[in-house]
Amino acid sequence: MSELKKLFLLVAAFLGIWFLPLDSGRFVGAIYESLALARWYAREHVLLCLVPAFLIAGAISVFVSSAAVMRYLGAGARKLVAYPIAAVSGTILAVCSCTVLPLFASIYKRGAGLGPATSFLYSGPAINVLAIVLTARVLGPRLGLARAVGAVVFAVVIGVLMELIFRREEQARQATVLPSETETPRRLWQDVVFVASMIGFLVFANWGRPAADETGIWVAVFRAKWILSGVFAALTVLSLVLWFRRDEVRDWGESSWTFALQILPLLLGGVLVAGFLLGGPGGTDRGVIPNHWIETAVGGNSILANLFASVAGAFMYFATLTEVPILKGLMDSGMGEGPALSLLLAGPALSLPSMLVIRSVMGTKKTVVYVALVIVLSTTAGFLYGLIA
Repeated sequence: MSELKKLFLLVAAFLGIWFLPLDSGRFVGAIYESLALARWYAREHVLLCLVPAFLIAGAISVFVSSAAVMRYLGAGARKLVAYPIAAVSGTILAVCSCTVLPLFASIYKRGAGLGPATSFLYSGPAINVLAIVLTARVLGPRLGLARAVGAVVFAVVIGVLMELIFRREEQARQATVLPSETETPRRLWQDVVFVASMIGFLVFANWGRPAADETGIWVAVFRAKWILSGVFAALTVLSLVLWFRRDEVRDWGESSWTFALQILPLLLGGVLVAGFLLGGPGGTDRGVIPNHWIETAVGGNSILANLFASVAGAFMYFATLTEVPILKGLMDSGMGEGPALSLLLAGPALSLPSMLVIRSVMGTKKTVVYVALVIVLSTTAGFLYGLIA
């Protein structure tokens, strides 16, 4: 950093402190709301949501081989197998729109079809088990279900459309791809059982308390949540003892810790910013952005409101899981449920940095079509959901 830049930063920091509006009730209230939202998030969602998610992400990065991915997403894979696997891959990945890019570039350059590869590219950051659980718990089960279904359907539709639109170019590219002979060193079912046991613990340990007048399976599962969580935790430990060496367990721990270090600072920053701008979990209208601004831009359920939410979400960067507290603040400030779904379907899957990297992998034309498909589909889904919500 040059001396001139250092001087500029020092002057900017000095002026910022000099002109702090400490006499403004809204500014001081926004600071309080920022800390209140961070405390709420730490108490409600860190130990039972984030920690298991980091362990799952570490297991995926260490124990799932690239050869196994290619077997099911490669150009020679059956479409009825490749697309569902790519579409639901996000349920075991807790990654953001930038973290998924190296995985996408790797499978695409090694021969994965454009359709399954873009399905994976969308699904990876758009949906994961933790995102489903958090969305349902924080924003309501109806919106959580709509996000889960929409993301899986979008992943398939976007992949199929990309493959159809660029069929000729894909045929030429596939002719230059050599098949990989690499075999995975571990049996696939063992990895599946291990990861599924951790996902089971994550889901049931965070099973939300039903409403007072609610009955049925949700109540029954809630009453047995800790028994079910204990069963899945025991299965995880048993899998480690039977199938994994000590050095592999160490690698898993190191990978999970690295993942936590990458996400936690961004997550904390996102929560603090959301609270400061939009207020805490109670919707007190004490953030620096007044409620009526939000209501004007994304209130109601017009096409323009959904389009604004989709475009804004597509260009913003959401660190993994930060979209949930941000949406909580927006909805408490007057955002409609339709635009909220539009942002949930477009925001986590895209960002301006990810667009630049995707362009370097697929080229400008494919990137523009991919981004346009995400925005159009998100806007349409949000508008339709808003009509019935």
